[in-house]
Amino acid sequence: WEAPGADEDREGKPFVGVSGKLLDRMIESIQLDRSTSYITNILPWRPPGNRKPSAAEVTSCLPFVCQHIALVAPKVLVLVGGISASALLNTDHGITRLRGRWRNYCTKDGGIPAIPIFHPAYLLRQPNLKRETWKDLRAIRQKLKETINS
Repeated sequence: WEAPGADEDREGKPFVGVSGKLLDRMIESIQLDRSTSYITNILPWRPPGNRKPSAAEVTSCLPFVCQHIALVAPKVLVLVGGISASALLNTDHGITRLRGRWRNYCTKDGGIPAIPIFHPAYLLRQPNLKRETWKDLRAIRQKLKETINS
């Protein structure tokens, strides 16, 4: 549900469980790692019963996430999963419709190229979608090359 799972809740770090290991392999496939990437969650806690975060919870945490983004000032923003994508892009579209297309995450200084991708936990349940995610990862690598060279 795109909030911390049991492993993340225990360790207090994002993406450390099984889906985190897949995320690590995903970012390594485009020559990145956790030392060159900033990873955070929309919600910093696991909702009771591991339920989907409520709209009120997402709304209450969004200013903090936006401040993280402003402080880190990434060249590219990768929105992992539907909740982060819909919250940060201010849309009600689902991840299947959003993924794979670049958008602009608006900031006071202009914007950051943003691309939604499937959440690793979803990919573990739907491995047939890994091919689409590989396309997204290659697009991320290309966009990073473009931003570095410009």
